[in-house]
Amino acid sequence: MAGSKDQDVIELLLVQHEQIRALITQVRTETGDLKRESFEDLVRLLAVHETAEEEIVHPTARREIANGERVVDARLNEESQAKDELSELYDLGVDHSEFDTRFAALADAVEKHASHEESEEFPGLRQAMSADQLQKMAGAVRAAEAVAPTRPHPAAGESAAAQMLLGPPVAVFDRVRDAVRDWGKTNKGS
Repeated sequence: MAGSKDQDVIELLLVQHEQIRALITQVRTETGDLKRESFEDLVRLLAVHETAEEEIVHPTARREIANGERVVDARLNEESQAKDELSELYDLGVDHSEFDTRFAALADAVEKHASHEESEEFPGLRQAMSADQLQKMAGAVRAAEAVAPTRPHPAAGESAAAQMLLGPPVAVFDRVRDAVRDWGKTNKGS
């Protein structure tokens, strides 16, 4: 994921939210292989981003911010619904007749989710934690993203414990599948 090493966790996540918004726009406006590639990039970014939030950010917010339980439970519910839909869209494929309609609904839900994090969760973290703690959290998020699955796995659950237990083995499987897919794209007709 893009970002400088001196960013704090909120700055890092805000950059990723902008990357997600840009990829959503690309999926909405592109066609054919470009649309498929943008969608695959979006799936990958959402999967690693949400996994890291579930492992690092949400547990901290649950403990540290006012109404943390309520705020985090609402975000986890949104993430669960989005994972289910993203997984179904991935299986459906960008060429399916229902893809654009279903993607539009997902995109709206993702935007609302990001806006809720930006207005409810992030300000609470900024207020409750020191600059040093927020910067260290960014390092933890980057580490979690490095071993996160690259596809949504709704059956894995939303808890930090489930993500940490199931995430790395599933991530290895996902990354092997990604490498095979990418190798196949670059070696067509060789």
